[in-house]
Amino acid sequence: MVPYDFTWIFALGIVTSICDAYGIGANDVSNSFASSISSGSLSMMQACIIASFTEFLGAFLLGAETTETIKGGILSAELFVPQPELMMLAMLCALVGSASWVIFASKIGAPVSSTHAIVGGLIGTGIAAFGGGAIKWTFDGVGKIILSWFVSPIVSGIITSLIYLPTRYFILENPNSLKRGILAIPIYFFCTALIGSFYIIYKAVPSDKKNGLSTGAIVGISFGVTAVVTAFSWFFFVPWIKRRVIGKENLRWYHMFAVHFVKYRPMPPTPSPEPNTDDPSKLESGEIQEKIEVGSKQCDDFDTNAADTSAVDASPWYIKTLRLVKYYALRGMKQDVRNLGNDKLTEIHNAAKKFDDDTEYLFSFLQVITACLASFAHGSNDVSNAAGPISAIYDTWKTGRVDISGENPVPKWVLAMAGGAIVLGLLTLGYHVMRRVGNGITYLTPSRGFSAELGASLTVLTASQLGLPVSTTLCLVGSVVFVGLCNGNLRAINWRTVGLCFGSWMITLPIAGLISGLLFAFASNAPNKIV
Repeated sequence: MVPYDFTWIFALGIVTSICDAYGIGANDVSNSFASSISSGSLSMMQACIIASFTEFLGAFLLGAETTETIKGGILSAELFVPQPELMMLAMLCALVGSASWVIFASKIGAPVSSTHAIVGGLIGTGIAAFGGGAIKWTFDGVGKIILSWFVSPIVSGIITSLIYLPTRYFILENPNSLKRGILAIPIYFFCTALIGSFYIIYKAVPSDKKNGLSTGAIVGISFGVTAVVTAFSWFFFVPWIKRRVIGKENLRWYHMFAVHFVKYRPMPPTPSPEPNTDDPSKLESGEIQEKIEVGSKQCDDFDTNAADTSAVDASPWYIKTLRLVKYYALRGMKQDVRNLGNDKLTEIHNAAKKFDDDTEYLFSFLQVITACLASFAHGSNDVSNAAGPISAIYDTWKTGRVDISGENPVPKWVLAMAGGAIVLGLLTLGYHVMRRVGNGITYLTPSRGFSAELGASLTVLTASQLGLPVSTTLCLVGSVVFVGLCNGNLRAINWRTVGLCFGSWMITLPIAGLISGLLFAFASNAPNKIV
């Protein structure tokens, strides 16, 4: 193969990579923000805005290492050396199988793992090309990934339980829960900032690089960042939350930064309801007769033959097109996904213990931080599922040979493209999966959501640094299930939805592998036209 040959595979690879990243945003990112939206800490609009920055930056800044692990850790690239074009075709088929299944599952609201999908696609194409020997079934390949599928939700759930149970017993169940919560909030800010800053800095600046920082320096920087965040929470957030929650003042979030200079702001008085003048029991007989006569006059003046011009849109075609694009682009952000009014979930939500609303409100701000951390972790970890195959296609197309070393860095434009498509998938299709998880599994509050997101983030970021491509979906769902079990009541869990999650995970790998394998077999064995 000569360089820049089979350009059509590279072009289709870009399209399918965008589609795969779109499905990741619609499914996996929806799982990342489902707990924040379900608990009421974030609205759908706020979550989408946050994800637009954190997902993209996580993919663009921290996604290179896990991408290379997916790229060379499953399929034996050496077998493609004699025919590099088959490597390009195999990665293209893997992307098609993964993208088609993940987008379909997102449309029907089934939470699946994009990691499972791309692994299945690569296995399917590898078997179709060279048989089972082309796949690295050992612990260095598929074995490590399969083990992480079972270990990650359990480890994530255990970490979540260790975070939530002390919070419940020492703060939430205490008669003075609000007072204890306010005193403990700086400690939670300290722990959250330390975990987040250490893992992000350690991932972004590896200590083994020539000009990199040592581990001790990274620890020092992390504690420095943590000290600033903790000081901010103590001197600004705590006084702001006292005035807003205890003093019932009308303070906005931006008043936090100048809370010591903001004067007393009382809550606006609640408007009294206006009397209903349409209630016949509250009208005099003369007023009733007057309303009847006015209504009759309006009916007589109504022309039934007149044309209804209100429904006619005389706008130019490009204005109509822009309105249509705006409708579909913003439709996902206007959906109600909390499921609080779902009669089928009432019994499950009632089985969960409720705590003081003001105390729970304290954790909503912490959950926003953990939501950003979880989104950043997701962007760095799961972008590999879409960026890995297309980076392999691009490298083979550009050089005309197969890269078996796995040392070439993934192009930044690939990470940027995948990050943008992830955000688009969340904005337009993510609400389907959000309705299924979150409050669809158990009743979530800010304290529960904070614990679940922090536990899952810690698990995913650690695995990403170790080069272990865990599934963010499994970590988050495992955390939500464990935090529901902390209620001490099995009825507080929607086991039907949990079974659906596990069932969809089980069939994802074989379905994506079957689609990819059949497509590769069809394309590679198709007759060639003799010129």
